[in-house]
Amino acid sequence: MTAPRTHQQTTSPSTARPGAGRLTGGQGAGGQDAARAVELAGRFAEVYGHAPDGVWRAPGRVNLIGEHTDYNDGFVLPFAIDRSAMVAVRLRRASEPDPEVVELASTYAPDGGLLSRARFRIPGLAPGAVGDWGAYPAGVVHVLGGLEAVQVPGLALLLDSTVPVGAGLSSSHAVEVATIVALNDLLGLGLERAAMARLTQRAENEFVGAPTGIMDQSASLMGRTGAALFLDCRTLAAETVPLPLAEHGLAVLVIDTRVAHSHADGGYGARRASCEAGAATLGAASLREVPADADLSALDAVTARRVRHVLTENARVLATVERLRAGDVDGIGELLVASHTSLREDYEVSCPELDLAVDTALAAGAIGARMTGGGFGGSAIALTPATQEDQVREAVLRNFVDAGLQTPEIFTVLPADGAQRV
Repeated sequence: MTAPRTHQQTTSPSTARPGAGRLTGGQGAGGQDAARAVELAGRFAEVYGHAPDGVWRAPGRVNLIGEHTDYNDGFVLPFAIDRSAMVAVRLRRASEPDPEVVELASTYAPDGGLLSRARFRIPGLAPGAVGDWGAYPAGVVHVLGGLEAVQVPGLALLLDSTVPVGAGLSSSHAVEVATIVALNDLLGLGLERAAMARLTQRAENEFVGAPTGIMDQSASLMGRTGAALFLDCRTLAAETVPLPLAEHGLAVLVIDTRVAHSHADGGYGARRASCEAGAATLGAASLREVPADADLSALDAVTARRVRHVLTENARVLATVERLRAGDVDGIGELLVASHTSLREDYEVSCPELDLAVDTALAAGAIGARMTGGGFGGSAIALTPATQEDQVREAVLRNFVDAGLQTPEIFTVLPADGAQRV
């Protein structure tokens, strides 16, 4: 089993569920994206009185396997999905009033209004100055403004997204990536994809205050249709690995439990701190340096479980990649199940709703299932024969109703291309 080969590159959250101001265009690639971009550009002109300089999209992601390994310098295997954040952006001209003001608007308004808005001035922009969904594009403006010889002007931005919020599909990172790709183009910065991933991670860590790793941004930036992204989070070496679902008669179902989670809360940060403490006790800079068969007896029981999850999850990622390279897509199912068991028992980031979704999907015919994302709610994924898809959906919906839980949202996702101008 080997580390990723060199990636051959071709050239959250504001929008959970439909709100009063949402666009009507569908999600997906090709013509649907183009139609949605035209609609968003028209809406931008209505809101701001000018046409945008362009429209950019960045997808959410599903992590096939490799959970809570990214901030431990480990391996992950996500894929970009056919649900995306889309931004229309116009830079302010120097001759216009308030050239250092940033105006933000989103088509998702949680209070039922037509738009959700935020506004700030670039001089003096600091963490905490912008809250809620506006913190994500503001964080990107903040980190770009800190680069040598880069001056970010004021701008207007209108956001629309089809990535569910709080579902573990990286809605916030999709917003950040769409913003940084737009500004990279408009300002002619010439940033490589790996550099943009690092910068959006800084925006998330330093400005938003969420201690996330590098996986989500990388998947959104480097995704490829029909493939997963094998990423070494220590070196950022990346390789596209074939994920031919349709050819094997398979589908990936996302089961959004609608139990919201936030990476900025204490549970996620506590797991990261525990891993860092475990690595330090074992004399390593990160858990990536710890052998899979390391003696964990020097660790307390909780820390040992956290470390054990990361070590075994890295091994599961490598095994999954080897099976996909060999064309054994069906064979990854058991690895997904083992991942969920580890996340539930060792890392303790699952919840009753996620466990019910996974157990029901497997009983109804899925060949593999696991929670995906940071946990404490969010979504599960089920690798399901296409012929069993309806059966799995119906079983999950029925069991959630029988358990007195809110109805989950269940939908199919496909591996999609990464962020780009539309």
